[in-house]
Amino acid sequence: MPLKLTPAQFQEASTLLVEVLQFAAPADALLSAHFRRNSKLGSHDRAQIADCIYGVLRRLLALRWLMPDAVPRLLLLMWLARFAGISLRELEPLTREKDRARLAEAKAKSFDGAPLSVQAELPDWVIESLHGTCDDAAILALGRALQQPAPLDLRVNIHKANRDAVLAKLRETDIEAQPTPYSPWGIRIAHAFDLSRHPLFKEGLIEVQDEGSQLLALLTGARRGEMVADLCAGAGGKTLALGAAMASSGRLYAFDINEKRLSKLSPRLKRSGLSNVTAQVIANENDTRLKRLAGKLDRVLIDAPCSGLGTLRRNPDLKFRQSPDTVASLTKTQASLIRAGSKLVKAGGRLVYATCSLLPAENQAIVENFLAEHPGFGRVPANEALAAGRVALDTGEYLQLNPAVHGTDGFFAAIMEKQA
Repeated sequence: MPLKLTPAQFQEASTLLVEVLQFAAPADALLSAHFRRNSKLGSHDRAQIADCIYGVLRRLLALRWLMPDAVPRLLLLMWLARFAGISLRELEPLTREKDRARLAEAKAKSFDGAPLSVQAELPDWVIESLHGTCDDAAILALGRALQQPAPLDLRVNIHKANRDAVLAKLRETDIEAQPTPYSPWGIRIAHAFDLSRHPLFKEGLIEVQDEGSQLLALLTGARRGEMVADLCAGAGGKTLALGAAMASSGRLYAFDINEKRLSKLSPRLKRSGLSNVTAQVIANENDTRLKRLAGKLDRVLIDAPCSGLGTLRRNPDLKFRQSPDTVASLTKTQASLIRAGSKLVKAGGRLVYATCSLLPAENQAIVENFLAEHPGFGRVPANEALAAGRVALDTGEYLQLNPAVHGTDGFFAAIMEKQA
């Protein structure tokens, strides 16, 4: 359904776009701050403005190719005309007479002959990184998948409920819901709704979590009574999935260096009904809290800080805020984290290294270097672990989720076992 944008909404979106396109901060944070400052904007206004901002970000390379040197206001108009299904005649109240000929010319321009970066909406440096494992056709398919908004995936809290019962309750409230194709805990929602007010959410039976992220927790293989650590827990989505898989037994540590991010786990934990989780802020991967656990843990999950390029459906600005330099810095952190995490694993225990990146430098290269330096660890094929969990998915030795193929965010994971 085409957007119906009022002049006031257009002006608000254009003003905000100027700030967003500086890429000094995450787009979602800038939108949230803007809406807090402008509290008179209603929910419909906010939704329209956000759709415009994210729409421009998803097609920014194409828009700049169509209209080189265009100011943000013109980029927004071009996005509305070319990608949002609004005719130039309908846009006339929002346009200036001097812009109309330029908009008409750009709207008629063909993408034939446009570079791969424009068609895939991926910067040249990303394409160069992907060329080691993907051909142009695969990169184009991936890029086009990343241009689409992500669906809403939920995870059923199996400590409190089962998926079939939750699906039935959602459908009773006229919410169109289907089981996710891979995760046995997942539900995919056709249309977004106010989750925070739904009884299933309030009772802790469901949480928002991409299906790919759910599979990372499943690969960890956490069981009842074990000692497990989520080393980069963030707001705790995977921690909660691990705790439910452990039936709220054993001991589960949620570690993170960011106190504000980790504090978001507290209300989620309360809703979940889990009693086996200990959340701790650490200074770094060499914190004494970690050293006390050396060689004691059955499972360690490292969802490492990364470029986040697998989440471009949700965060399209990331491809402009990351660079080869930031990736080089991240790989140093990733290598340090996997070494630190490995020290916590006991003999026969499992180490899972994961990212939401698509880049081999953050994924395969980190794991291969680690295994070369640590002969006491051996790789466990991800396809075997998934089959053991009754997941009908085979991406080979590593879990490699591709939005174009699997409909999830882009994720990578490797499973390693400490030899007895």
